[in-house]
This record gives sequence, structure tokens and C-alpha cells, in this order.
Amino acid sequence: MCTAVRAQVAKRTFELQGMSPSFWNLVDHNAQLAKVASGFGFTEGPVWDKAGYLWVSDETLNKIFRLNVASGQKQEMISLGDPDGNTYDTQQRLLDCASVLRAIIRLSPDDKSYAIVADRYQGKRLNSPNDVVIGPDGAIYFTDPNMDLVAGQKQEIPFQGVYRIAKNGQVQLLTKDLTQPNGLVFSPDGKKLYVDDSEQQNIRVYDFQSDGTLANGRIFGVETADPKDGVPDGMKVDMEGNLYVVGPKGIWVWSHQGAHLGTIVVPEQPANLAWGDADYSTLYITAETSVYKIHTKAHGFIPTL
Repeated sequence: MCTAVRAQVAKRTFELQGMSPSFWNLVDHNAQLAKVASGFGFTEGPVWDKAGYLWVSDETLNKIFRLNVASGQKQEMISLGDPDGNTYDTQQRLLDCASVLRAIIRLSPDDKSYAIVADRYQGKRLNSPNDVVIGPDGAIYFTDPNMDLVAGQKQEIPFQGVYRIAKNGQVQLLTKDLTQPNGLVFSPDGKKLYVDDSEQQNIRVYDFQSDGTLANGRIFGVETADPKDGVPDGMKVDMEGNLYVVGPKGIWVWSHQGAHLGTIVVPEQPANLAWGDADYSTLYITAETSVYKIHTKAHGFIPTL
């Protein structure tokens, strides 16, 4: 999330806002939001670890933590300038969008060092990679807005794109038609890629081609509101293809047909979310200084499983 937007977001209380009866098929009327841990600077990039931990980026403290979801204790894993979205690669190694490094990086097995996976496109430095996922073909897909460029850094690429990193390391531009690409996720069948645009406050969907390219981009949904209430950011999908997208005031739940089913209102404005627990039915939500969780009736889709 853009720093300027973060500072304006107002506090609120937890609430479930069902816009459609279908929302209650995914979230129980009596579901409760629980705070897992607090005391962070600004949380992002949650990734579930089967050992009962959650990887969490802290963009303010400039660290990646491993959070014990049972005890709420956090362990610093690595110091890194403005870490953002994370995911596992096909070998269960953590990938991070390292905004200050302007790169996609991979943590080492000891989680204390990293290697740069990609930091340039056609010889020019990336802007500030924001979110990353693994595609159905095993390649790495990421968004590259300019919102986290720090003072003194020059924007070398004159647009904000969505990219693919092939297994040989080649970086391929997929689209540059978004003004501020942010969260992204593939449908469970691998036939669609969803990307949201924080500036336009909408979600776009593309047909995913067998060669790793995109086609037929169109608007899937709109999350328009005053930016102080939050903007589209991280997103996940369940096994049925429903989307769970950060938006104004919380997590917006969408059917795969593009209907806004309801919203999970969170006390602090979220930036991202991840499926976790043994059944992958719990949503872990990174929201400003805290991490929250809520159990759902859905089962999350995890690309690398």
C-alpha cells in the first residue's frame, strides 16, 4: 500500500457486511476476527508455514519476521529495506518483493541471506516490485508499480508493469495497461490471472495463455471509495474461484462471476492476506501494525501445493 494512503486510514471495528446470501456460504454469521499479534510497524506479505508459522514483511521496521500464530511471538529472520509481498517458489523457498533493492529476491535455506532473482527488464532497473505469485506453469509473476521508489531513486522504466520470470531467469513484460498494479492471483484452474490497480481502484482479469502470456484484459470488479478508507491491494482465491481482495475498510469477497458478495471489515486497514492452518480455511490478514485471522467455510487455493 502507498505510504500516503496508509497515514490517512481511519480506525474502525470488526464487522461482517453480507451483500449477498452467497457470502454466508463462505463466512459464518458468527465468525470472529482474532488478533494474532501486534506491535509491528506496517505488515505485508503473509505466507503460511506448515510448521505453524506465518512469514510477515514489515515495511516500516524493514524486516521479515516468522510469526508463531499460537503464541503471537515473532522472530526476526532478515533485515531488508522495505520488504513487501512474498510467496513460495516451487521448491518451497521464500520469494520476496524487495522494494528498496528494486528486485525479486529468494531467501537462502538458512533465511539469513538472499539471492537476486530479477532486478532489471531490458537492462533497466525495475521500479519497486510489490507482489508476487507462482503461475500454473511454475514461472514467477509479479507487479512492479513505482509507489515505493525512495527519494533519490530514478524511475528507469517509463511504465508500471506486470511481468513473468521464466525458469531460465528471463524477464518478460506481460502488460503495462495498469496505472498502479498491485495484488495478483491466478484462478484455481490456471486459466485466468487477476490483477488489481490501486490507483484506478479496480480489479482486472486476463485470460492466461499456454505460452505464459495474457489476453483479453477487462474489468472484473470495482472497489471505489475515498482512498483514506483503503484501496485494492493483496488478493487470494479459494478452491471454488471466489476472490478475497483487500479494499476499502477490509477484505472484499467476490464470486468468480464478478459479484461483490460481502466485506470483512477489519479494525486496521489490511494490505494483504494468506490462507493458513491445516485445512487452509483460515484467512490471515496483515493490517497496519497487527496480524488478524478469521476462520471461513472456504478452502484456500495454494499454488505450490
